This record gives sequence, structure tokens and C-alpha cells, in this order.
Amino acid sequence: MATSIAARISRKAAAFSFSAHRHLISSRCFATESAKTISPLSDRVKWDYRGQRKIIPLGQWVPKVAVDAYVAPNVVLAGQVTVSDGASVWNGCVLRGDLNKITVGFCSNVQERCVIHAAWSSPTGLPAETSIERFVTIGAYSLLRSCTIEPECIIGQHSILMEGSLVETHSILEAGSVVPPGRRIPTGELWAGNPARFVRALTHEETLEIPKLAVAINDLSKEHFSEFLPYSTVYLEVEKLKKSLGINI
Repeated sequence: MATSIAARISRKAAAFSFSAHRHLISSRCFATESAKTISPLSDRVKWDYRGQRKIIPLGQWVPKVAVDAYVAPNVVLAGQVTVSDGASVWNGCVLRGDLNKITVGFCSNVQERCVIHAAWSSPTGLPAETSIERFVTIGAYSLLRSCTIEPECIIGQHSILMEGSLVETHSILEAGSVVPPGRRIPTGELWAGNPARFVRALTHEETLEIPKLAVAINDLSKEHFSEFLPYSTVYLEVEKLKKSLGINI
């Protein structure tokens, strides 16, 4: 009895040691094969995927940004996008012009986390491109698709403007409003709701404040623009030179 138990234990120990040895050999072989497959080829281009690209060309279309326009570092501009003079596009926005044109007019601003894109065509027969004209304020977290916003308008936060919608000049859309496809918001009116409905006519004083808001945000963007150095790090070499010469920075 004792002899059979001892033989059984010895067989189990031998089987365990053999399986462990086989596992060690297979793991070494797998590591060797992995090292062979992961090693890059010598003629392969080495790309840097660590950062987010701000400007994304698509085919023949390259986004155009004016010299004095402010575009935050983590904004994505793709395809047929034009950001005009004095305009500002703030942090986290995505302007995707892969199907049609997107234009941000003079001294207009697109605030944080907005998404703007355009369709191939509009079901209403109106132009399918997204056009934001001058002195327009787009509130944060808004979604615009194939719509037209005429000069001096305010689009409240979390608003949605669908295909073919039109916001005429000197109009205000309150926060959280949804404009259905093909809906027109007449000039000089305040609209709100889901779907957006007429609330009241704007006073003359309220219409005068619309471009002032756009100008104030433009002035604020200049402060951010002065802190953003997109071209080089030559200023670091200048600081080193000043330190070596004993000049206070």
C-alpha cells in the first residue's frame, strides 16, 4: 500500500516538473518570436502618435486659419474649414469639413466643446455648407450641422442646429434650443425650446449688445493667443543667453 502511494506521488511530481519545464521553454520561444515580430523594419517611417493634430488635411483640402485668429491647441480642424480674421475657436472644438465647407466669419467665436460639421446635401434644398458669419457667438457644447448663421447672432450653450436651418441677423437662440431641419429664425427675434419656438422680439438695446459680446470674447482670445507659442522654442535659447549674460528675465 505504502509502495503504491509513493509511486503515485513520484509520478505526479515528475509530471508537474515536466509541464513546468515545457511552459518555461514555450514562454521563452514566445518571447523570442514576439521580439522578432515587434522590432520595426529599417525602411519604415517612424511616426509620432503621442500628440493630437490640430490641422488635418483631407485630400486637396487644407484648413485655413487667419494670422490673427485664435485656435486653441486641442482643437481639431479637418478638411474644408476656414477661420477668418479675428475669429476664435476655443478648447475641445471639432470642426469637420470632410463633406462640405465650414466657415467661421470675422470676429466670431466658437466656444468650448462645440462640434461643427456639414452634410453632402441638405434635404431642404438649401446650401449644405455650414456658414457662421461675422460677430456671431456660439455657446459651449453646441452642435451645428449644415446651417447658416447670419451676422450678429448669439447661439446659446448646448444648442443644436440641424440641416438647412437659418438664423437671420440680430437674433438670439437661448441655451438648450433645438432648431429642426429647414427652420428659419427671423431677424430681431428671441427663440427657445425643443423644438425652438418664438418667445418675443428683441429690443434695440439687446441687438446692440450682440456684437459687443463678440468683440469682448475677441479681446479675451488675444490674451490666450499671446501665451501660445506655436512656431518654435527659440525663446528658451534667449532665456539661457540672458542668464549667461546676467540679464534679469
